[in-house]
Amino acid sequence: MHLQFDETKATQVAAYFLDLRGGQMHYIKLIKLMYLADREALLRWGVPITRDRYVSMDNGPVLSMVLKLITEDRPKPVWSQFISAPLGEYEVKLLQPAPTDSLSRAEENLIREIFEAYGYRNRWDLIDNVMHKLPEWKDPNKSSIPIQLREILKAGGDTEDEIRVVLRELRSFANDEENLARIYA
Repeated sequence: MHLQFDETKATQVAAYFLDLRGGQMHYIKLIKLMYLADREALLRWGVPITRDRYVSMDNGPVLSMVLKLITEDRPKPVWSQFISAPLGEYEVKLLQPAPTDSLSRAEENLIREIFEAYGYRNRWDLIDNVMHKLPEWKDPNKSSIPIQLREILKAGGDTEDEIRVVLRELRSFANDEENLARIYA
């Protein structure tokens, strides 16, 4: 099951983390913080913030579409208004303050909570001591392996019945999005 990625929300999450960090950080660290926020939202509320796809890569779990927004040279209508392409040592920079109108108050609080818990760590400490220890991460040996939502929920301690309920709700949500997209297309 794939939820529809929300570039606006992903941009607002990234911009919020960048703002908390003083406007600039290494993009690997940004992606890791965003993954931790999405993961925690899924575990707490049954719905991730960005609705991105997750993959295990050598440096830990990654938000697949966010990585593409940062590294691929293609049109990014929302992202590129607020976040720079990688500079120098792979740092990304907040170009201008981004709105947070797509984020709920709970999501904003969660982003701050994740930043307070992990924002002080450098990217290698975050990778070695947090990301590589997450149960859903598998070493892909210089490739990538998809991470299923079920794996994250199981790692978070959900029972099979709880996992089924969350996945059923997310499927319903994804179907509603598809139906709305068809209606308004």
